[in-house]
Amino acid sequence: MKVALVQDWLTELGGAEKVFKQIHQLYPDADIYTLVYHKNVLDDLGISESKVKASFIQNLPFAKKKYRNYLPLFSLAIETFDLSYYDLIISSSYCVAKGVLTHSKQKHICYCHSPVRYAWDLHHQYLIKAGLEKGIKGFFAKYFLHKLRIWDIISLNRVDQFISNSDFIKKRIKKIYDKDSVTIYPPVNIQDFEHFHKKEDFYFTCSRMVPYKKIDLIVDAFSRMRDKKLIVIGAGPDEKKIRNLATSNISILGYQPFPVLKDYMQRAKGFVFAAEEDFGIVPLEAQAAGTPVIAYGKGGVLETVKDGETGIFFEEQTVESLIAAIRKFESMDQSFDPNIIRKNAESFSPVFFENQFKSIIDENFK
Repeated sequence: MKVALVQDWLTELGGAEKVFKQIHQLYPDADIYTLVYHKNVLDDLGISESKVKASFIQNLPFAKKKYRNYLPLFSLAIETFDLSYYDLIISSSYCVAKGVLTHSKQKHICYCHSPVRYAWDLHHQYLIKAGLEKGIKGFFAKYFLHKLRIWDIISLNRVDQFISNSDFIKKRIKKIYDKDSVTIYPPVNIQDFEHFHKKEDFYFTCSRMVPYKKIDLIVDAFSRMRDKKLIVIGAGPDEKKIRNLATSNISILGYQPFPVLKDYMQRAKGFVFAAEEDFGIVPLEAQAAGTPVIAYGKGGVLETVKDGETGIFFEEQTVESLIAAIRKFESMDQSFDPNIIRKNAESFSPVFFENQFKSIIDENFK
């Protein structure tokens, strides 16, 4: 069986890319198609550059860093890939990867991390954050997002089977696309982490620095708690703004290789997570390290963190709500058992993902 794997882009090592790595391990001989990639990310994922085919966006000016500026070209770019040679196409999609052109003799399985956030439910938030709610630039941004929504719906019928990464996303797929899906939780490489029992006196967070991840909220909150130390790992468009918010008790380390991230994750007294995430692999990685999670109580994290047992939730995406959660956490942090926290993460191991994913493929090829 000839297999092609499609990923929106491979420019950062986030949750979607970690899922893609696991899918690639199931199909190591598959060819890979993506809009744009970074060589160092391929290395981190264990992917040979010779197996990767990028779109024309790869060669556009500043595309490797500013690829999001080419959003109006994404749907065109993904449709330029000729996949007619393959029997099975697996897309890992949170933007346009699901929109590759297919024919009637092929099977297309889409592992959907989310319907396009900035085209649908986070549409207005993105425009406000980018300062594009008014003016001529705002007009064109709204126009292109309108066109993306139309294309997004048209491209639905190119997918034979949707897989959702959480029940939270399953509901969104049904709401936005009116399509049924099967939930298979993303795999967490728990074996990559050791659950430390002796935690140190600092908090930790790591993420791509984009608006919906709310790293600025976390940094702002800790800038008002000067007696508490925060370590931040990650890079992205918001990095400069976030660095400007940081006070002396906050260390912004930018992009760091996995061994550095792992070290901080294992030693931290708590992992802080402020996004309304579709699933959220990183909070489970923290739990694999025996580290309790302080998370915004919406989205996929409600399926992965047990309140009062492996972490706690805060109710609003505000500085005040997070500060209150940190105070509550510090009043009860001695009650968190790293063994129990680790055990919860183990139920999301790659073995479960692999078995469930293979069963879906088998069902589609009966």
